[in-house]
Amino acid sequence: MSQLMIFGAGYSGKAIAKSLQDSMDRVCGTTRSADQADRLQSLGITPFIFDGEMLNDDLRAALSTVTHLVQSIAPGKTGDPLLRLCGGDLQSLMPQLKWAAYLSTVGVYGNHDGAWVDEATPCKPVSARSLERVEAEQAWIKAANDASVPLCILRLSGIYGPGRNGFMNLEKGTARRLIKQDQVFNRIRVEDIGTVSAFLVSHNANGIFNVTDDEPAPPQDVVTFAADLMGIDPPPEQSFETAELSPMARSFYGENKRVSNGKLRHMGFSFRYPDYRGSLRQLWESGTWKDE
Repeated sequence: MSQLMIFGAGYSGKAIAKSLQDSMDRVCGTTRSADQADRLQSLGITPFIFDGEMLNDDLRAALSTVTHLVQSIAPGKTGDPLLRLCGGDLQSLMPQLKWAAYLSTVGVYGNHDGAWVDEATPCKPVSARSLERVEAEQAWIKAANDASVPLCILRLSGIYGPGRNGFMNLEKGTARRLIKQDQVFNRIRVEDIGTVSAFLVSHNANGIFNVTDDEPAPPQDVVTFAADLMGIDPPPEQSFETAELSPMARSFYGENKRVSNGKLRHMGFSFRYPDYRGSLRQLWESGTWKDE
């Protein structure tokens, strides 16, 4: 019996669950709140409460029969919460585990002044949170090797999709067109995270994979395109250097790179939403941009 457990069944986790439901006998996911547990249940995901500090008896019992694992909870100063609780011994919690995935971020590459990076590019994280991600990746690689389990590390770019996109920001009045010369970002539609995960499970894959679109682009161009689709004026341009930004928001602009998805494409994977134009047009024309 195949059983998938998603630690942190949030926005990306639910998309992964949807893509794997037909190939798994049971799909489970953790959440912090009872309200979200009801939401997971309505989506066909068996919910478990996990606060990041302890594994209750019900969750431990479920883990004893898990065959496939996805960990999407971000690490903190004390490292990865799941590895901390099991002392890095995956087999002690999941003796039937056959495959695992860890959701990371392209932030681990750091700044490359707009140059292309791929999975072979050395990590040189800039921010503290990206450094924590690199350390968590390394801890997961060691734990998976010790357990003789294939591990896929998915390095995700900026996630968007139904309910989380430029249209929502424009409607709320929070969209901004910050101008920083030659700055580009990659993005990834949340549904593609799900289908990538299903593809890698079907191949029993192992390794590091960039999960990102084809077209790194200036962020202000994406805002302008979304506004054009809505038939409204985009917000005025603002200079990045003089804009009021939180330290976290400003740190994002300190990392400038173009991330390649060639490794997945060479394996035969086809992204459904390879660029922001077609993706945003689909969200707008289908009316699903407000859904989540």
